[in-house]
Amino acid sequence: MVREFKLPDVGEGVAEGELVSWQVEEGDTVTEDQAVAEVETDKAIVEIPSPVNGTVRELLAEEGEVVPVGNVLLTFNVEGEESEPEEEATESAEASTDSQEAAVEESSASADAEETETPEGRVFAAPSARRLARELGVDIASVEGTGPSGRVSEHDVRAAAEGATESEAEEESEAVETEPAESEPATETGTTGGGAATTAATPAQVESADRERTLAAPATRRLADEQGIDINAVPSTEERDGQAFVTPEAVREYAEAQQQAQAADAAAVATGETGPREERIPYRGIRRTIGKQMQKSKFTAPHVTHHDSIDVTELVETRAELKEIAEERGIKLTYMPFVLKAIVAALKDYPYLNSALDEENDEIVVKNYYNIGIAVATDDGLMVPVLKDVDKKDMLQISSEMNELVEKARDRTISREEMQGGTFTITNFGAIGGEYATPIINHPEVGILGLGELKKRPVVVEGEVEARYTLPISMSIDHRIIDGAVVASFANQLLEYLHNPRLLLLE
Repeated sequence: MVREFKLPDVGEGVAEGELVSWQVEEGDTVTEDQAVAEVETDKAIVEIPSPVNGTVRELLAEEGEVVPVGNVLLTFNVEGEESEPEEEATESAEASTDSQEAAVEESSASADAEETETPEGRVFAAPSARRLARELGVDIASVEGTGPSGRVSEHDVRAAAEGATESEAEEESEAVETEPAESEPATETGTTGGGAATTAATPAQVESADRERTLAAPATRRLADEQGIDINAVPSTEERDGQAFVTPEAVREYAEAQQQAQAADAAAVATGETGPREERIPYRGIRRTIGKQMQKSKFTAPHVTHHDSIDVTELVETRAELKEIAEERGIKLTYMPFVLKAIVAALKDYPYLNSALDEENDEIVVKNYYNIGIAVATDDGLMVPVLKDVDKKDMLQISSEMNELVEKARDRTISREEMQGGTFTITNFGAIGGEYATPIINHPEVGILGLGELKKRPVVVEGEVEARYTLPISMSIDHRIIDGAVVASFANQLLEYLHNPRLLLLE
């Protein structure tokens, strides 16, 4: 029996996920809870487990494809279970599309059965092959299947589509040769310098459309996103309901023409000629998630940033003494555990900095627990793992758990739960270089502490200038809740703990 498996909601409010990699292939035998795929959603890559014992029948998405939650990801052959009724599968597929796109594909939704009825009889085809045939405008009944029992695969559909395209291209080529140059389609361009007309766009002369609205299938829109193309700029040769309709083939042709133009521009630059040198990268995934969060925070909370610095020579000496002891216990001790302990000690005296604003109920929620987020720069963007209940842990425990979270964030194995529930955040931009910054609050928190570079600077000690280790800080706060005097007092106390780390023994 066939069992469909839809992409589950792997986190709170997640609407889609990008398929990073398949962990199985068609025909593989799997057991319940075995990982079948890796999906990236928000800031984490998560493994998707199999819900059943069975055999992988068909993979319905390609690696790199963005799959909406609720869409069928793959199918299993399972013994002892009945297949999902055709009507339910069709309703589910229709419900997952936007209303505009549903109107485009509704007419072909009835072709979702494993056996498709055509005037010539039955056609055995995979669901993904039928979907691809609709997108490419191929009559599934005319496709010769090469699979078992004549089953039509995606490869067969593509081969049929390419064959049809080649035939059309030959016809167009013949028409161009017999018609005057003036009658050539607007999407074709001629060579410069009086050369013969060609059917392919010459480099740096790619014709683009300029529409505000375009009809296209969801897979076509995904293809355009993957190619970094604005679908409203793709020339259209079809219309539906009086509006331009773009096919996957049109997207591919437009992308290829752009690539040729870019290659020509690069060659021109290499020979000393000037030309455009831009690259378009899709704004999605982690980068888009970070951007949306930063935008929401910056335009929701009025930011004020307080800057200061302190002599931390004693902190450097203390850490040097304890570092060897920590290494004997297999733990790498950095300055961060001292900073985390100092933050919690200061937050206890300034509780409003460990709060959030409940805007719906007009209430300030003061939190009596201390979950500190630690911003980590990774190759895929900024991640903020959260170290829970810092006030209840000793220095070495903090160091061990923090190092583990940072490593998991960098290799993308961190879970969504490990990046939630923070009450205050710290970011260490000084590890890369720099003294001061204006860090953006991790909304809905109300404060974030930025650390500058810890290094020796000139300091006046008892009337004499000495080279001492100093630490600059930048503290941003939500001015709706925190006043400038409060953040200044908080910073003074925090810096006192870092100036004299022995005070932390009293906390």
